[in-house]
Amino acid sequence: MDTYHVSPAGDGWELKKTGADKASRRSATKAELLGLLPELFAGQTASVKIHKADGSIEEERTYPRAADPRRSTG
Repeated sequence: MDTYHVSPAGDGWELKKTGADKASRRSATKAELLGLLPELFAGQTASVKIHKADGSIEEERTYPRAADPRRSTG
């Protein structure tokens, strides 16, 4: 399973695969980028670590949701 990060970058936000030099996708807002994730990861399995503006990790999501190793509410 590949791991990606949604992080602040310059004047917007970027989605970058762990170890990659270039971003896979860029967006002006975090919300816009998060809205694209289900479409971007359709048909593949990926883990996405979503960062806050200060760089700390806010949450982690697994796509598809059925591949989430933890079964928890919320």
